[in-house]
Amino acid sequence: MTGLPGRLAAATAGAVLLAGVPGMPTHASTRPLGPAAPLGTVARTAGSAAFTPGACPRTPEPVPALENARCGTLTVPENRAEPDGRTITLGVAIVPALSRTPAPDPVVWLAGGPGDDAVGEAQLAVDSGLNRDRDLILMSQRGTYSADPALTCPVVDRFTARSVGLVYDARSTGREHVEATRTCRHELAARGVDLSAYNGTESAADYADLRVALGIPQWNVFGISYGTDLALVYLREHPEGIRSVGIDGVLPPSLAGAALTWSSAAQGFDGLFRACAEQPACASRYPDLEDTFTDLVRELEADPVTTRVTVPSSKEPVEVVIDGGTLVNWLTSATHVAAGVPRSLDELAHGDPQRIAEQWAGGKLSPQAIGRIGQGLAYGVFCSEWVPYEDPSDVIRAGRRAFPSFPRSVLAQGPQLPFLRGDCHAWDIPAAPPAVRDVTRSDIPTLVLSGGFDAQTGASNGAYAARTLPNATAVTIPYTAHVVVAASPCARSIVVSFLDTPGTPQTGCASDVRPPQFEIGPE
Repeated sequence: MTGLPGRLAAATAGAVLLAGVPGMPTHASTRPLGPAAPLGTVARTAGSAAFTPGACPRTPEPVPALENARCGTLTVPENRAEPDGRTITLGVAIVPALSRTPAPDPVVWLAGGPGDDAVGEAQLAVDSGLNRDRDLILMSQRGTYSADPALTCPVVDRFTARSVGLVYDARSTGREHVEATRTCRHELAARGVDLSAYNGTESAADYADLRVALGIPQWNVFGISYGTDLALVYLREHPEGIRSVGIDGVLPPSLAGAALTWSSAAQGFDGLFRACAEQPACASRYPDLEDTFTDLVRELEADPVTTRVTVPSSKEPVEVVIDGGTLVNWLTSATHVAAGVPRSLDELAHGDPQRIAEQWAGGKLSPQAIGRIGQGLAYGVFCSEWVPYEDPSDVIRAGRRAFPSFPRSVLAQGPQLPFLRGDCHAWDIPAAPPAVRDVTRSDIPTLVLSGGFDAQTGASNGAYAARTLPNATAVTIPYTAHVVVAASPCARSIVVSFLDTPGTPQTGCASDVRPPQFEIGPE
């Protein structure tokens, strides 16, 4: 989901499109793809899509994993309902396998967000072991940083930075939030962008075209966070050529939306609070941590705290407001640094908000956060596939089930998705067909990974998705936050085992994962 945890255009090489039906596996190549031609070095077409070798896509910062990559672009129709209309290009990078005798079925990585750029996540994918025995393919989803057009929204990012000094869920904050979204929409529409064409359905078709355009008979799909939503849509709509699917931090398309964020938050928070209660030193120093947190949310919502902190990206102290909504959203992300959470909450309860304020403001005020996320894709997904299929009352009800004593003003804004309905009113695109909410049913081997501390996509999401995937292996990695391959050696070993033998991955290490050693502050 948005906020994940990593996010212009790649140089286009002037590919000439051949006439054909979009997504059909008919293809031609500018020269034969012989056995000596490495993957991604030959220009090929797939219906109305075309791959052209070329320079590696630009990334926000250097990515060592891309140093030996083979790169290029995939050119596709912006809107497949208009195959003779405008085209867009997507950056592609292929990181060679470490093995001298790689398996013939590569792995394709689907980034999260929505709006994160897959090419910029190459190091995470490599560090997760995905290119040990197979080539690793990364393609920017349409609208993201290394695509052309890149639908980034600096105006939204600048508001996000400024919002650290605002009451999180105040109506005035919401008006500014929506106005930033509206400004971005006007800017992108003025560039001729068809905003309705940036969504999961079109992105799934892009990946189906990429596989054929690269001449790959069969590959493995691995998605993280929102990329799991996309992977499940892709598996449902274009199962041809998929050997296996891995999904980590699961967001089922049939459930995705602001309401779902509340159950996920509750699961991640409960896991962390329970781990503290089970660790004698933490339980003794920070008893009743869950009650402390709940009391703080209520108290701060009624009477927000304002403080000033210094963050690495700012020479001058910045003002930070902490209300109940801020605290909930801070903890949703702070499960990634779980060891310090009990101490931070205790300090706040005793009048010291500094640690929480510094963490809350640090990422939002980073200059690297400006113009990095493909907000146009994010809103395309939110506003066509999610928001039309839930009512504002659904969000309140889901929040009340998870946190019965939270104030209504907190419950009205799903964690990490504030003011989403107003944003979508401003974005003004049509709803996707109802079939976008269908569950995915497939007997293709699937690895379903969840984290016991995941407050962004709760572990129950994985169990839900696995119900209609009869060859799924579902594993929850204890004491681990959102996207377990980013932090868990056990999760990485399971993924490598799954790619070797998708039907029988080795998952036993999950029972050996130990909790973090919680920080104990002075009395």
